[in-house]
Order: sequence, then C-alpha cells, then structure tokens
Amino acid sequence: MYTTTDFRRGLKIEIDGEPFIMLEFQHVKPGKGGAFVRTKLKSLTSGNVLDRTFKAGDKVDKPDLEEKQMQYLYSQADEYFFMDSSSYDQHLIERQHLGGTEDFLQENLQVTVLFHNGRPLTLELPNFVELEVIKTDPGVKGDTASGGTKPATLETQAIIQVPLFINEGDRIRVDTRTRQYVERAKD
Repeated sequence: MYTTTDFRRGLKIEIDGEPFIMLEFQHVKPGKGGAFVRTKLKSLTSGNVLDRTFKAGDKVDKPDLEEKQMQYLYSQADEYFFMDSSSYDQHLIERQHLGGTEDFLQENLQVTVLFHNGRPLTLELPNFVELEVIKTDPGVKGDTASGGTKPATLETQAIIQVPLFINEGDRIRVDTRTRQYVERAKD
C-alpha cells in the first residue's frame, strides 16, 4: 500500500479495483484543519481523468501491474496478435487498447505491454522506428529554401509530414511519441 507521503508524478495506484496513474499532486496544509493532498489521476483502462482529494496519511492500494516484452505478429480486423518474448504465449489485444500506436506496428517489432490482473491495458512502442516511404509526391527542384514538408504514406499506412527531399522507397526514422520525421535511416 502507498500512503500520501509516497505520492509523486507517474505513480500508479488502484482505486475501487481500477488502475490509475498520477498526473499531478499537491500537498496542502491549511491554517485550520488537517493537511490533505489534491491529485489529478488518469485511468489506465478508460483514459478518464479525475480529481481526487486524500487526507494526509490515507492509504491507497498498489495495482497488480506487470510489464511484458512482446513481439508483434499480425492483425485481423481490430485484433492485434502479440507473442510474449519469454514464454512464447500469444496474446490478442484489441485496437482500443493500442491508443493510436497501431500506425507504427510492423511485423516482429518488440514492444512493451502493460497488463493489469492479466488483462492488457496499454502498449508502448520503441521511441524510434524505421519505416519505408511507399507514397509521396516528388520534391520540386529548388523548392527547399523554405524548409517545407509534404505528406508521406509509410509502409504501415501511417501518414506523416516529411521534408521535400524524401522520395518513395526511402527508409526514414520516425519518433513514435510525436509522430514526426527524425532523419533518413542509416543503412
């Protein structure tokens, strides 16, 4: 169990059987009455954000969370299949638990999956992935002074903005956190 003195940003706690991550906290000691802690919590299952106040010394549960290294295998409709890298068990994760990360999933990609009571909650991609550009407009010669960008479709069907000098067939590095072009991939 955690007490209010353990509260910090990023702490994962459980309230009424649901896991939350602490986004903000503030210890308050008013002139009258007892101290308390104001928090802003985000549900790891639904994504809802709630404000909660705890009295000083209150205790909250630790959630039963487990992170597993998994390898992406394939998808069918809105179901994505992953293999546990240590036990070789296969797990099905629905699109709603991927949080938009499915745009960068490619076969054999190693990811981290957070489980709560054996149920997948969230998926964390590596910070950078290398993908091939399969469709983009050709750059116009001499049109690089402004440092402009153009849309490009990647092999995973994600569409991002890339510099004008990038062509179809180029491999690029993409930051999965910001969904932005970083650089051409080094061969």
